[in-house]
Amino acid sequence: MNRLSLIVLGVCIMQAISAQTWYKLSGNVLTLDNGSVIRGINYSGDSLATGLLRLESSDRNFVRSGSPEFSFFLDGARVDGFTGWKLSDWKSSTDASGGKGVTLVLDGKGTASALRLEITYLLYPGLPLVRKKLGFTNMSRADLKIEAVDIENLELNIDFVSTWVYHNYARMKQLGTFIGDWDDPVAVIHNTTLHSGIAVGNEAPGVLKRTAFHTVGNNMEAGLTHPEQPFPFRKWLKPGEKWESPAVFTALYSDSDDGYSVIDGTVNKFVRSYLGSRISQIREKPLFVYNTWYPFRTFVSDSLIREVAKAASDCGIKEFVIDDGWQYNEGRRSSDKGWGGNYGDWLPDLNKFPSSLSSTFSYIRSLGMKPGLWISIGSATADSKVFREHPGWFIRTASGNPGNNHTPSADNDFYTSCFGTEWFGYIKSVILRLVKDYGLAYAKLDLSVVTSAYITDPSVSGCYATDHPGHRDHAESFIAIYQNVLKLFDELHAEAPDLFIDCTFETAGKLQLQDYAFAGHAEGNWLSNIEELFPTGALRMRQLAWWRSPALPAGSLVVGNLPVDGKNFIFSLKSLLGTLPIVLGDPRKLSPGERSGIKQWSGWMEAMQKKYDYMSFRQDLPGFGEPSEGSWDGWARINTDMKSGGIVGVFRQGALENSRTVFINGLDPGKKYFIRLAPEGKPVAEFTGKQLSTIGFRVSFKDLYDASVFEISQ
Repeated sequence: MNRLSLIVLGVCIMQAISAQTWYKLSGNVLTLDNGSVIRGINYSGDSLATGLLRLESSDRNFVRSGSPEFSFFLDGARVDGFTGWKLSDWKSSTDASGGKGVTLVLDGKGTASALRLEITYLLYPGLPLVRKKLGFTNMSRADLKIEAVDIENLELNIDFVSTWVYHNYARMKQLGTFIGDWDDPVAVIHNTTLHSGIAVGNEAPGVLKRTAFHTVGNNMEAGLTHPEQPFPFRKWLKPGEKWESPAVFTALYSDSDDGYSVIDGTVNKFVRSYLGSRISQIREKPLFVYNTWYPFRTFVSDSLIREVAKAASDCGIKEFVIDDGWQYNEGRRSSDKGWGGNYGDWLPDLNKFPSSLSSTFSYIRSLGMKPGLWISIGSATADSKVFREHPGWFIRTASGNPGNNHTPSADNDFYTSCFGTEWFGYIKSVILRLVKDYGLAYAKLDLSVVTSAYITDPSVSGCYATDHPGHRDHAESFIAIYQNVLKLFDELHAEAPDLFIDCTFETAGKLQLQDYAFAGHAEGNWLSNIEELFPTGALRMRQLAWWRSPALPAGSLVVGNLPVDGKNFIFSLKSLLGTLPIVLGDPRKLSPGERSGIKQWSGWMEAMQKKYDYMSFRQDLPGFGEPSEGSWDGWARINTDMKSGGIVGVFRQGALENSRTVFINGLDPGKKYFIRLAPEGKPVAEFTGKQLSTIGFRVSFKDLYDASVFEISQ
């Protein structure tokens, strides 16, 4: 970069300081500073690299000089911050959540001379966190191939010998070389000697996430998968075409021997307030959902739904979802084949629902519930009109045949669509028709589109077609399919703002997978079908919730199939209160008294949500770990923004000790709080916020398996 460029950039940036954009230029260093974190980006010659990354409250620099800043392959050649760049422009950047920062516009030299690169850095109020993304524009007359994108590539000032990597939703620890996968939306690099570390968030979708540490020296990389991995990222750029990468973020912390503390604090706050997660943005959140899948499977009908819906409404259910079996394809007499049949045309089966879905949905609404449907977002059976008329909309296998990424078996005759084709517009029109014609309010969108949650062979994935408009080859199909699925959710929300989208882990691509990409575009994620009896089922449910929260929004975690008519259902309901409560089973089997008791809980949940918006929050309870047999566990859903209170769940899961002390963080130390037992509101104790965090209160159970949920109110 020449001296004139630096002067011009310096004048412009200094003018922008008055607008509180949190960046400035001094000499050849661009400094990002929001009062919590400082990042200094050095310009030297025609190269750039982060030379400073520290907390405002500390002098410790988390990075070493010589960091590549970013890296990727351009037509097979490595490109990074040192391969030669010319600063062409800069511009202030913001996002819809309050992030502010700067975008640098760089034109490549030498190897990268055909490329324009935009680097965006965003900061957020009061958080020691930097969010970053890259934009690529092909400035040449030939196509360009982008691979192995590391959006963040830093050489850390953290010795790997004394460093743990917290991975798998930051709940597991590993020493040595680490390369993360789809289960690493966030990882923590924690140095035990320095009592500090860095959380690395990766917003890439599904199986395309790659986060690495100590593959070469003390390097840290976060971005998209590399060519040697099972699901490699690739993007072809036509002349003049622009493509923007997903974002990554880095959050710093110090003075802690617990690497997870940054997740429970800074990351949780960022995800809730600034990431743009859908569940955090919607005003009216689902509180109590029912789904027909268990025990009815595909054997549903208008008469059955009316009976079950009436019983569900007696229990205070707020959303009623009809799962698989409501539909059939054009020309068929009935959807009697069961699971795996009648996909694609999504017409209501008039033999099961003689008045279509109109009267059924009207009846559900008359009971005070919102109606929902299960839809396979990217599947069609061979007998469907859409498959017969548009076979080119479906994925191709390596051998060139129509494929099934969900369960490629001769027993199933359904096929997976490709979102790199006109299927996108077709399935969008199907869902919007169901919204317009019947008042669909909850859409459970299911089954695999990119990879299977049940198949380990990576060759059964994506689309091998070379003539689909959305992708050129198999490797590029991954990002094309993912980004179009997420785009579909956004367009559905734009045209049907009140539609709640529950996108299952099967669509996300791997077993019980949830990540920032899907949380940012779909309100919920159906995580599992648990059918074990009490107390195992409730334990499994709490384990799934604990594992993925608070790294991810707890309100987006939809865990089936705990039955409303199961043994000790209230224990299960208390477990479900830590996420988005969804129940299955047959509510017709419940007595009037049992229904009334569950409805009391439903009313309590509604009152708590109005007071605390607890669905937007979840924290670990101090001193309580992963739910496991023979122990105690618990969760807190305290409104840490308002510090007004919230709810807390405590569970004895076969533990030998019959009591535990419960501590609660996140409250106002000087304010007084009342502890009341749910749902009756019976007073238990009265403490200040400081006392609750340092002294706590005692919970005792006589039974080996028991639980209590408490309201904590100011």
